[in-house]
Amino acid sequence: MPQLLECCLPVLSPYKHTTPPLLCTLQPSTTHSHTHSHTSSLGDRRAQGMAAGSGGIADEKAPEAFGLSRHTTEAAEEEDGGGESGAKSKLSGLLWHGGSAYDAWFSCASNQVAQVLLTLPYSFAQLGMLSGILFQIFYGVMGSWTAYLISILYLEYRTRKERDKVDFRNHVIQWFEVLDGLLGRHWRNAGLAFNCTFLLFGSVIQLIGCASNIYYVNDRLDKRTWTYIFGACCATTVFIPSFHNYRVWSFLGLVMTTYTAWYIAVASLLNGQVEGVTHSGPTRIVLYFTGATNILYTFGGHAVTVEIMHAMWRPQKFKSIYLLATVYVLTLTLPSASAAYWAFGDALLTHSNALALLPRTRFRDAAVVLMLIHQFITFGFACTPLYFVWEKLIGLHDCRSLCKRAAARLPVVVPIWFLAIIFPFFGPINSAVGSLLVSFTVYIIPALAHMVTFRSPQSRENAVERPPKFAGGWTGAYVINSFVVAWVLVVGFGFGGWASITNFVQQVNSFGLFAKCYQCPPHLAAPPVLLAPPPMAPTPSMPPVMSLNTTGGAGLFPPASAPAPAPSPMMHFFLRHHHHRHHGRHGL
Repeated sequence: MPQLLECCLPVLSPYKHTTPPLLCTLQPSTTHSHTHSHTSSLGDRRAQGMAAGSGGIADEKAPEAFGLSRHTTEAAEEEDGGGESGAKSKLSGLLWHGGSAYDAWFSCASNQVAQVLLTLPYSFAQLGMLSGILFQIFYGVMGSWTAYLISILYLEYRTRKERDKVDFRNHVIQWFEVLDGLLGRHWRNAGLAFNCTFLLFGSVIQLIGCASNIYYVNDRLDKRTWTYIFGACCATTVFIPSFHNYRVWSFLGLVMTTYTAWYIAVASLLNGQVEGVTHSGPTRIVLYFTGATNILYTFGGHAVTVEIMHAMWRPQKFKSIYLLATVYVLTLTLPSASAAYWAFGDALLTHSNALALLPRTRFRDAAVVLMLIHQFITFGFACTPLYFVWEKLIGLHDCRSLCKRAAARLPVVVPIWFLAIIFPFFGPINSAVGSLLVSFTVYIIPALAHMVTFRSPQSRENAVERPPKFAGGWTGAYVINSFVVAWVLVVGFGFGGWASITNFVQQVNSFGLFAKCYQCPPHLAAPPVLLAPPPMAPTPSMPPVMSLNTTGGAGLFPPASAPAPAPSPMMHFFLRHHHHRHHGRHGL
């Protein structure tokens, strides 16, 4: 793997000039490049002057210090209407072109909680009520801290590169490039491997969630068939250029998640506790750490932080956005998970999707449909960074033809589609991804990178952003980072990895790979009735049985009822096979 990365990654550098690929015939003009070079150098001189004068981050009123004059100018033109196509520009800016702090907040909140909202009651059944609530708050705060570290490292990297007159006009900065610019190629390789693998399986989880949800509305098709269908639907995300174009989708996604969360909470309370409900969690240490790593995965959705920041007009405003998004997400996850666990208790241990236990109503169907749309949006969030990496690898990232870029992105969707069919284990796969990938991608690597980047007194003195005073300055930041690394390495990756892999292997042994319909409930309809043979005519050797009670009196014998025919051997085999298939394994 390291040798492969060393061979392939030189083309991913934003500041190495390479020959454009043959597939992309649209070349930037010389005049355009000269004009931008003059603008960039002006912004760089301003950035150097401001950095020399203050030693800190540029003021938000001077976005040129971060090379953002172009974004600010575009935003102003969109607000003014552009003169010639005012109405069209306003509509396009309203629905398509987003780069404000509000857009970033909607993107973070919408991306942070998606299908995992439906599996948190399952985690509460594994952890118990108290542990479930505490882990949500704890990992929410920890995730906000590491997202803050990622934003600081992004600003540090971008400031250093723009002082060296690096042009990011047609280039989207990504996390592995930040690590490369600040710490070198070994950090880049580690960040790229973990980040891409996490986003790959994050997309797989969204696709599995789509099939799991739609089955509760229409069970005429099995979940594997629904995975085929939604895999083709999610492939249309190749036409969304970047996170700059997710404005309306982020807003709608958060609205849909909010409805679903409060539907689960209200419906669980209104239906009350089911008969014989028990709340015995935690019962096994394997289940306990499996549930904890699912919550670790829930608040580890900031693997796309750098891409969201790069889409902002003023990235320096991002510092507190993720914390505010996490606070809002907690208002959705805590009530819904707590209410569902209170109502259904241990029944959730065999129902990883909370919607499976709620009665089917038009409100539940609406929640399912809204979650399907939101999972489509979240699939795009997770896949877009993979699209960028693939474009840089094949040399199409600077291509201006959207159709060519979309066609080049399609191979990224194929392995996601295939993996969703192999591992359809909705719920257990979340914990496995959380312990093995999220733990390093968004917790351990950012904390270590921040400590190593600012390990020298000179680097701390020239830092673009200093740690907040309430965190204890540089000393407090190092203590917090050390705690994050130790906790996640031991509890998240160590115990969590062991528990989630154990649980995952149990699912594979119970249902097998390529499971056609994971945790599908048995159909309650009666089995198909075979045509009964015609009644046998009486033969001389076997006279018909007649009752002597023909006058209504007592008679000698009571009326004899015809015996029921014994089931045929084929019907007996069918019933035995049907019973064994649905009750020989745990599930719905």
